[in-house]
Amino acid sequence: MNCIIVDDEYPAREELKYFIQNYSSIEIMKEFEDSLSALSYLEKNKPDIIFLDISMPSLDGMSLGKIVNNFKEKPKIVFITAHKEHAVEAFEIEAFDYILKPYSEERIINLLRKLQRCQDTKSKAGKITLWKSEKMVVLNPSDICYCEAKERETIVYTINDNYNINCSISDFLDKLPKRKFFRTHRSFVVNIDKIEEIIPWFNNTYVVKVKGIDTEIPVSRKNIKEFKHIMGI
Repeated sequence: MNCIIVDDEYPAREELKYFIQNYSSIEIMKEFEDSLSALSYLEKNKPDIIFLDISMPSLDGMSLGKIVNNFKEKPKIVFITAHKEHAVEAFEIEAFDYILKPYSEERIINLLRKLQRCQDTKSKAGKITLWKSEKMVVLNPSDICYCEAKERETIVYTINDNYNINCSISDFLDKLPKRKFFRTHRSFVVNIDKIEEIIPWFNNTYVVKVKGIDTEIPVSRKNIKEFKHIMGI
């Protein structure tokens, strides 16, 4: 895993670099004092993580985060800021985390562990490896019924169990077979092969049910056209 740091405060960058270098295996590719320079770099390079301050000259960090969120291949965004009032907006663009300055050593170390765990949740030879308590469970993607984004985690549901992972639903979707899983809603991804019922809902949308689970999974208006095409409706 590698990262860039975007923060106009030199002491804050140095402190963050200390934690990354001493408590993780994350490689620091580059650091920037302003968002415009970082954006130029991101147009040609693909770091796994961006540690991003919000209050910066020229282009604020939240604006950069929104631009990055539209990238086809999106890095994980970790906001590092002294301003708590932007937290809701940050998670609306699926930020991986939101760290307040001054840094808490425990908070930073826990974040780095979360990033490592998310990296460990990867697809190998068609398998998905997920953490359950203190052990790793290997699943076939076909075993997954649906996924749900909840606060800062993604919950992966099978017929017999569920798994909480420290990874955004967008990042997890990238690990799944593209033709088998569809994002019906900003908070839900469904295994198309598991869909058993499609129920008309208000505003010309639908909810769906998957085999063996009673949960009603919404299809948002934004995704309804593509969903109908995929399902032949």
